Amino acid sequence: MNVEDIMTPAEDVVTVEIPGTRDDVLEYLQDRQFSSVPAIKIENGREIYRGIISRKALIERPDEDQLALLAEEVPTTTLDATLAEVAAQMAETGERRTPVVDGETLEGIVTVTDIVRAIAHGEAGEGITAGDVAKDEVNCVYSGAPLPVAERELSFAGVPYAVVLGDDGAMAGVLTEVDIIEVARVVEGEEDTGESIANQDDEWAWEGIKAVGNRYMPTRNVEIPAEDVSEFMTADVVTVSRKRPVEEVAQQMIEHDIEQIPLASSGRLAGIVQDMDLLEAIQ
Repeated sequence: MNVEDIMTPAEDVVTVEIPGTRDDVLEYLQDRQFSSVPAIKIENGREIYRGIISRKALIERPDEDQLALLAEEVPTTTLDATLAEVAAQMAETGERRTPVVDGETLEGIVTVTDIVRAIAHGEAGEGITAGDVAKDEVNCVYSGAPLPVAERELSFAGVPYAVVLGDDGAMAGVLTEVDIIEVARVVEGEEDTGESIANQDDEWAWEGIKAVGNRYMPTRNVEIPAEDVSEFMTADVVTVSRKRPVEEVAQQMIEHDIEQIPLASSGRLAGIVQDMDLLEAIQ
């Protein structure tokens, strides 16, 4: 299977045009759960690919308005690249979205979700199990911890999730950065915004978000409810055993729209599989 078989084709990809301003991408990135958008320039009637405009660039460069200066070069792939090749590239770079190009022409976008979906349809290496790709190190937080403390823990750990442990040390749920962002409230009028944008794009509340790796978390000018983590976590956790085929893990991720699944052994937490880990199953 090649990239062409799983990607989103260019005609279905929303792009922004150079020359343009940051306002041209704000609404798109706000309304969708994407972290970047391709930029193109019209030359002699042709659309020429000019790079990617990312949330991270907008956050880190709040005073830059021109898209031409915000567009960044990122690793790309081609239509005839194999699934294994693009999976290996994503695993190496950590990029979750990869432009598909032919010379200067944008042909489409391939994402981690596209690859997970391909794995769910049986494109993984034969005999590879959840235990083969899972990580033993699991980010955890106590169910009784105040949510602001949990937010700091996720931020310092640099991961978008925490498995929630109860009083007995057993798994009680899962908390994700999305759970936190959904209940965070921007505090108006705070001058010191730490690492975030100050007084920029207020209606979008980006002054309350900072980049954490490929993710985005609230900063200290955001008010986060002080109730216990247990009030916000997902208690009905999807788990798999080490022996389950990676195809089944991928199917669970697609079905439940999640990016990580804890491993359980005899009812006890034994590891975790994130969607990026599944890339190792492509051979």
